[in-house]
This record gives sequence, C-alpha cells and structure tokens, in this order.
Amino acid sequence: MGCVLLMAGLALSPAEDVAAQDASLVRAEIARTIEIAGDKMVALAGAMPQEAYAWRPAEGVRSVSEVFMHIAGTNYWFPTLVGGTPPASSGVTGAYNTVPPMERVTDKEAVVAALEASFEFLVDFVAHAPADRLDDAINMFGTPTTYRGVLVETTIHLHEHVGQSIAYARANGVTPPWSG
Repeated sequence: MGCVLLMAGLALSPAEDVAAQDASLVRAEIARTIEIAGDKMVALAGAMPQEAYAWRPAEGVRSVSEVFMHIAGTNYWFPTLVGGTPPASSGVTGAYNTVPPMERVTDKEAVVAALEASFEFLVDFVAHAPADRLDDAINMFGTPTTYRGVLVETTIHLHEHVGQSIAYARANGVTPPWSG
C-alpha cells in the first residue's frame, strides 16, 4: 500500500522532481544495503576471536583479517572510480594496489575500527552522491557501466564477502551474531 501511495505521489510531481526523487531513493536504497552489510561485517569481526584472525581455508586464500581489511580498503577504493576521495588516513588512493597493505592489519580491535570507519565513509559517500551524475558513463575494469552501476557493484562486492565471512566464521565455530 505504501509503495502505491509513494508512486502516486511521484506521478503528481513535475518531471524534474520525479527524477530528483528517484535519484534520492536510489541513493537511500544503496546506502541502506551497504549499512546492512556493514552491520554484519562489523558484528562478525567482533564475534571472531583474535586467534581466528590468522585462519585461512587454504594456502593462497585470504585469512579472516585479510578479508575484513580487504573490505575496509575497497570501501574506500570503489568511490575513487567515480571521483570520490578517501580520507588520507585510509592510505587508499585511486590505484587499486594501495589496498593490499591494509590487509596486513591483524589486530582485532584495529580491524573492527577500520571496518567501522570505512563503512561510515562509504555510506556517507553514497548518500551524498550527486544525483545528476548517476547516469554518467564509467569504465570499470574495462567494462562500460554508470556511476550508479559502480554503487550497485559495490553492494554486490560487499554481500559476496559477507557470505564468505559467514563461512569463515562457521568454520571457526562462530555463529553469526544475528542468526542466534
């Protein structure tokens, strides 16, 4: 019912207002999806014991702490694809090779703090993405997309790693805090 009323309200607005409202809804939905992933990642990082942070399922695969710090780094890195500037304290620039050094952080408290800060940055970035740029053409990894596409790909990436982190947690005897 609420969706019908919302859509009816949009239909009554001038075209410019509809486009602005649509862009605002897109940003809000993407930001909320990122918040959900962030809440889960931070909860998992907090639930994992420090001794599990070095665990990896196989040689050559990221460890628990490396996955968490990969997420923190890419939370800063993805926005650089569309002109975002991460805080200097993150150590992340537009070059992807600046992310892996973050993956060397293994202290649980530092990892949790890094995740929290990176998700705050990313949610704020998405929430304030310029509405008039969402349809701008972007080249991401050699594939044409849009500014909006980069934001959507960011959420896909995050939720992929949420699933990975759940598997890592369960392999270490940790039940995700939200699943009881």
